[in-house]
Amino acid sequence: MQHNRRMSKRSHQGDDLAGEHRFTDRGQIIFASVFAAVWVSDSFFFNYSTFPSQYITLAVRIPIGIILLALGGYLAAVGLHIVFDERRLTPSVIQKSVFGVVRHPIYLSEILVYLGLLVLNMSLAALGVWIAAILFLHHMSRYEEKLLIDRFGEEYRRYMRKVPMWIPSIRRHTK
Repeated sequence: MQHNRRMSKRSHQGDDLAGEHRFTDRGQIIFASVFAAVWVSDSFFFNYSTFPSQYITLAVRIPIGIILLALGGYLAAVGLHIVFDERRLTPSVIQKSVFGVVRHPIYLSEILVYLGLLVLNMSLAALGVWIAAILFLHHMSRYEEKLLIDRFGEEYRRYMRKVPMWIPSIRRHTK
């Protein structure tokens, strides 16, 4: 039910949102489905490309996988809440919380969840899907940034100079 409300909000965006590519949602569903199918079939049934897991023990893979999954879940929950559940009276660039760390925390959360699952079973087949998903999300992010520049102009350009697209800047947070 919560997801349906978000989808409804997303398709009927308010004045405070700039929009997204028309294939973003469909593409994310397709990549999630393909990744899940490849990861599950390779990891639990066929084991055709999981041989790297014999070189890294479960004692290492499980904590790293859990940390990545938890971080991805956190970014998704906080990012989605800020974008879809908070109402902004004056449309402006969202720069608080996770949006002050990276420009696309919701897409980054997706990447981290896939990576967490990859670390758990080390499926090279799923790795290929993960790389394709990253390229897709990067393309969608660039498209959305053009919409945001059109909408917010110099305010968004300043934000782009200040906040990295994907990888948080450690130097920026230690000043």
